Amino acid sequence: MIRRLSFKQFLFLVPLFVFLGIFSVYPIVASVFYSFFDYRTNDQQLNGFYLSEQLNEKLFAEDCGYVSYFIASDKTVEGLSDEDVAEFEAIAAEAEEMQAQYADATGTVKVSSSEMEEVEAFIADISERLTTIYENNPDLAFYNAENIQTILAEMETCKVSSNFIGGSGYATLIQDSRFWKALAHTAVFTVISVACELVLGLALAMIMNMAIKGIGLVRTTGLIPWAIPTAVSATIWGYLYDGSYGVVSKIFTVLHIIPKQSAMLLTSNGAMASAIIADVWKTTPYMALLLLAGLQVIDKTLYESAALDGASPMQTFFRITMPLLKPSLVVALLFRTMDGFRVYDLIAILTGGGPANGTETLSVYAYKLMFSQSNYGYGSVVVIAMAICIFLIALLYIKLLGAQLISNDD
Repeated sequence: MIRRLSFKQFLFLVPLFVFLGIFSVYPIVASVFYSFFDYRTNDQQLNGFYLSEQLNEKLFAEDCGYVSYFIASDKTVEGLSDEDVAEFEAIAAEAEEMQAQYADATGTVKVSSSEMEEVEAFIADISERLTTIYENNPDLAFYNAENIQTILAEMETCKVSSNFIGGSGYATLIQDSRFWKALAHTAVFTVISVACELVLGLALAMIMNMAIKGIGLVRTTGLIPWAIPTAVSATIWGYLYDGSYGVVSKIFTVLHIIPKQSAMLLTSNGAMASAIIADVWKTTPYMALLLLAGLQVIDKTLYESAALDGASPMQTFFRITMPLLKPSLVVALLFRTMDGFRVYDLIAILTGGGPANGTETLSVYAYKLMFSQSNYGYGSVVVIAMAICIFLIALLYIKLLGAQLISNDD
């Protein structure tokens, strides 16, 4: 019978819900929101979320001030006609008027269509008039002819269009060959590493489950790789794989597994194999720990009964151990597969996604988009796609393996 939580009992869960909301739900919602915008922090026209036309009033006011300042110098150039001087002064007066209009501006704000048309007309008008003056006097040494052209070009960037793209980012993702390559690299890394960790982890778990002398030391020693931080282990393996003095690369070369030492990190296949070996070494103990917990809850009398009935070790393993270990096996596989699919630190430190993006996973690709290119909009699209893949993996495990992870008492 399912018992309902009382209000007081529910209050104890509130901190958990708050924690999940801040660190789990909010990042997902924010990523979905970002994915609907072409949001780039290194572009002043795209460094916000704009659903309609905007005007960077503060920058526009500053540019108007620069126009007046530059004109004040250029109108004094010797040889300039009185008509051109008067035109310079008229343009400067208009620029000062516009600057005063936006003197109290604080940043980028939404403006009406009529106001935007006024700004556009002003920029087009003074650009044409100033260009005419400079073109009519090619022999005069103006101080700020190039500077004014730069300011006029910057004025155009003060007009900020909407960067809402809706689902266009996901359409771009489908056509992004680099995304599909990163997905393939992620799948290869996950499948091979998890498969190796399952076999080795199960063997290690069965050894640690034996009631033999010194088993405590064996368990402690076996968990050492997992206790080492990933960044540290990746650095260690980087030295072991080094093409000049790496011990592992030297051994592989002597055994003719690789043609030369540098092949471990300087070729795509070698770098992927290197990352998989390092991951298997580090996380096999974690897999063994999860499976050991499942092995220890199996009733030992079942093995004694099987021995009395004359069952062989293989029959005992497949008829008793594996069926009863199934729930723990699903948990271990699910945790490790999701962890492997979102691998970042190991790849980032060991290979950086190279060579030639040969080991670039989805996490590394998303990181490069967001933090190297400051493209948070499309980077969020990649993150959402990765989250969907992880959800499908979890669903597939539960459906195919059919293990009931949570049961209720009747």
